[in-house]
Amino acid sequence: MRVVRGVDQRYDVVIVGGGVGGYAAACVLADRGVRVAIVEFTDRLGGQLTAQAVPSDEHPWIEQCGATRRYLDFRKAVRDHARTWSITAEARARPYLNPGGGWVSTICHPPALAQHLLESRLPEPVDVMLHASPVSADAVDGRVRAVTFATPTARFTLEASVWIDATELGDLLPLAGIPFVTGFEAQGETGEALAPSVAQPDNWQAVTWVFAMAHDPGSHRVIDRPEDYDRWRNYRPEFWPGPLLGFQDVHPITLQPRHLPLFPNVDGTGGRLGLFAYRQIVDPTLYESDAPYAATIVNWPMNDYFVRPILTPEGALDPVAMAEAKTLSRCLLYWLQTEAPRHDGGTGYPGLFLAPSLVGTSDGFAAFPYIRESRRIRARTTITTASVAADADPSATIGHTWPDSVGVGAYRIDLHPSTGGDNYIDVSARPFSIPAGALVPQIGGNVIAGAKNIGTTHLTNGCYRLHPVEWAIGEAAGHLAARALVHGQPEAVVSQPGRVAELQADLLRDGAPIAWPKLHAL
Repeated sequence: MRVVRGVDQRYDVVIVGGGVGGYAAACVLADRGVRVAIVEFTDRLGGQLTAQAVPSDEHPWIEQCGATRRYLDFRKAVRDHARTWSITAEARARPYLNPGGGWVSTICHPPALAQHLLESRLPEPVDVMLHASPVSADAVDGRVRAVTFATPTARFTLEASVWIDATELGDLLPLAGIPFVTGFEAQGETGEALAPSVAQPDNWQAVTWVFAMAHDPGSHRVIDRPEDYDRWRNYRPEFWPGPLLGFQDVHPITLQPRHLPLFPNVDGTGGRLGLFAYRQIVDPTLYESDAPYAATIVNWPMNDYFVRPILTPEGALDPVAMAEAKTLSRCLLYWLQTEAPRHDGGTGYPGLFLAPSLVGTSDGFAAFPYIRESRRIRARTTITTASVAADADPSATIGHTWPDSVGVGAYRIDLHPSTGGDNYIDVSARPFSIPAGALVPQIGGNVIAGAKNIGTTHLTNGCYRLHPVEWAIGEAAGHLAARALVHGQPEAVVSQPGRVAELQADLLRDGAPIAWPKLHAL
């Protein structure tokens, strides 16, 4: 990865945000010979996979179809790297080797490994500028000439013909004057039965400050009691069956109380394998000898933070929300070490400890909180639940087929508790496609949405926000940007069927599917 110092200069395309979507867009553009730069707020590329430390959350058909060639190549690289470890011959020979053993994905692995693989595989022509965020834009009616970025020590200005906003929170949109929506739209606007009668722009999904946690059962590694521990230990949301710091939560679909402990209880109850195994990223059973400690990623109901939105009313990151989200996670660790009901009848797991090397940070916490929801452009095409929800058309096995589809994905409409006081909203969805019109603002201009900021609603964002889908959005944004360099602006591509067909041909040649095989039923 070529990291450069930010100085005033011009590119063909500038990607603001180096998360999953921004990374995928950069790979596409570099391979197409476009002069491109990524400007990223954190110290690393990869977003959900790295800075936010969330292992891939994937659909059931991922091993066979429903993802781009580049995303599948990344998955293969994870397994190939794991096969170089001191694991057993039997584990090494598994075609679907799961390095961490977690069941949220078949390639659970440490975020630090994802960072190494992504950064080492980024094409060299891409210039990467880290620790930089956009602070102002020279823009008229959504057409951006230049953007000024700030680092901790300096400012610089970049110019470009086309811009891709692939930030976690749609940071470029307000600077460029691009209309956007936040929170929950009103039912009258979207026609969605689950939407409220009045819009709730401050109703955001929870964010989570994830951490890596290992387990050495014979040790005592209890951290100092956090200052705000009593506050969070006694915190009970109105819609929750008990204290947030507890193994009593609700089933996301039925909203009925359930018990989900860290490990299975001695009587075999406690969920499939308990919380620890859900996002387990180190599996000691794979190793021949000198096995490492089992480790997991803690992104659980107990450290979902939904007390206040992550953004202030002025649109800046809220330092109070950021600090409280991290403190909540620290308090969860302390509760697990000292008070959690044990699977064997005892209290507390003092052998749990933070594992910095697995996430590539100094303290074992992710470099940035997990962001589930972004500002979303008012797009040429807005994806509503009518296009994806399973109950919208019970006879269909695939979601609405968009004639301008530029990618595919599959995931439930899965919303975590929110700052508006909503509990889970979890609805079955059909495998879906990504319309090109959802990447382009209604007002036109030269900005493309390249991450969770595309034209979804609060509800459908819940199924378009996961890793493989964001990657597909990024690749589509990259190919659209390359076409826009030829035709003048993104709208000139997506508004003409002939040019949409050329864009779709680009994607297909590059190994990015734009439709689901009809044989894949729910």
